[in-house]
Amino acid sequence: MTANQRITNYPAKLREYTNYAVRGIKKVCDECGPRLPATPAELKSQQMMQQDLDACCEETRLESFKSAPRGFMGWVRLVVVLGLAAAVFYFFNLPIVSTILLAAALFTAVMEFLLYKEFIDPFLPKKTSQNLIAVQKPTGEVKRRLILCGHADSVYEWTFFRLADKLNFPPLGAIFIASTLGVVLFGLVISIIGIVQGQSNHVLRIIFLAVCPMLVACWFFENRRKPVLGANDNLTGCYVPMALARMLHETDNRLENTELIIMCSGSEESGLRGAKDFAKRHKEAFQDVETLFIGVDTMTDFDHMAVMITDRTNTVKHDPAAAAMMKKAARTAGYEIPYRTVFFGASDAAATSAAGMRSVAFAAMDPGPPSYYHTCLDTPDALQPKTMEACLKILTETAFEFDAAGLTPFEGETVKAEKGFAKEIDA
Repeated sequence: MTANQRITNYPAKLREYTNYAVRGIKKVCDECGPRLPATPAELKSQQMMQQDLDACCEETRLESFKSAPRGFMGWVRLVVVLGLAAAVFYFFNLPIVSTILLAAALFTAVMEFLLYKEFIDPFLPKKTSQNLIAVQKPTGEVKRRLILCGHADSVYEWTFFRLADKLNFPPLGAIFIASTLGVVLFGLVISIIGIVQGQSNHVLRIIFLAVCPMLVACWFFENRRKPVLGANDNLTGCYVPMALARMLHETDNRLENTELIIMCSGSEESGLRGAKDFAKRHKEAFQDVETLFIGVDTMTDFDHMAVMITDRTNTVKHDPAAAAMMKKAARTAGYEIPYRTVFFGASDAAATSAAGMRSVAFAAMDPGPPSYYHTCLDTPDALQPKTMEACLKILTETAFEFDAAGLTPFEGETVKAEKGFAKEIDA
């Protein structure tokens, strides 16, 4: 395939398959509704996607795994209980008990939220979730493997992120989380001081109790009566790669030496459980050929298309050669996109990078965050076909670039976070 024959040079075709993705997302939202981790709706959506992928892939399968879907976000209410109990014990002059409780609260938050460890999961009920895996064979010998992964599940609405939209103050949700953890840290510091001094400080008792309403409010962080549709986060991350596989197959543009895997993971919103199971299950077997995992997350905000070079709240670094390759592919596609960092939350690629698989993440989401992020506004009405089409073109060029020479030409590249926004250029 020569450069002037590439399917990416035909805008009408790109638009056709973007429209396929839009229709697919609307169908899933209509027929499955919200898809909380490890629920029948999550499974039904993956089965619908599997039927689509059967038409363009040689193999599709669902790989089941057990997880505790309430484990990841369960830290929030556990911190509330421990924090309020600590305030009571501090008020009754038992700072040593307060210290123990608050240290446990902070440790739980770090393990579950910052490091995505399955820390409290063993104490919670397990349910079955699954990853959808679809394999499209190349036209020739398999020398490489490219995995494009989005997640099929959605979440309960995050109350304070919805409130932030109503107040037109996007940072409110992040400020609220930071303030809540600040209360825990404050309590821990004064409790330790109390141990050193042999008693609780009367003034600090009053202050500690005065800030406890922040902890009470945190109990309602999730609105468990309102699961969201997750059309953008992250059905776009499933359907744009699915559109790529379908386009390559139906236009006779299959990759030459790269096995293409489309993965629609389960339970991403409950702490990347699906991607973690995938990495644990396949890491060793996938060492047979050069393998790259690309987490595809939220293809919506055009100006914020970016290659993510860190993940999991900046605690995991992605492969710099893979990032450099994606940036070049984007330029070939006609877009200049920056390197960015995931400073809050994580993508599926964080799990595979942490497990030692070569990985990178690609996203198009305003880090503001946008009004639809984990709110009831994440519906098909918020889809941006222009962005989805651009992302489809970038991912297609990424696949061609990887198929041509792998990551070898980009080894030794240095990448760092950049300012600025994505923009169209003359490719």
